[in-house]
Amino acid sequence: MAVAPGFFVDWNGNARRTEDAGGDLVVDVDTAARYVALYTSNGTLMHEATYYKTLEDMEKKGIKAPLVDGSVPWGMKNEW
Repeated sequence: MAVAPGFFVDWNGNARRTEDAGGDLVVDVDTAARYVALYTSNGTLMHEATYYKTLEDMEKKGIKAPLVDGSVPWGMKNEW
């Protein structure tokens, strides 16, 4: 199943693409509700976030988050 392209903010304050969330997570996007849910492979909800169609939409809301790719690990930076 295809994931709606867009962006969200992870718990470290980074912007991530819905199509490249990293961490082998399953991404569920509800564009109408502007909601992103990320699940582990066994179905445990790990993170919820607001969906943004573009980075410009995030910036309009005052969010200045650096964009990272899926290779950047989830977890606290002191755990890397």
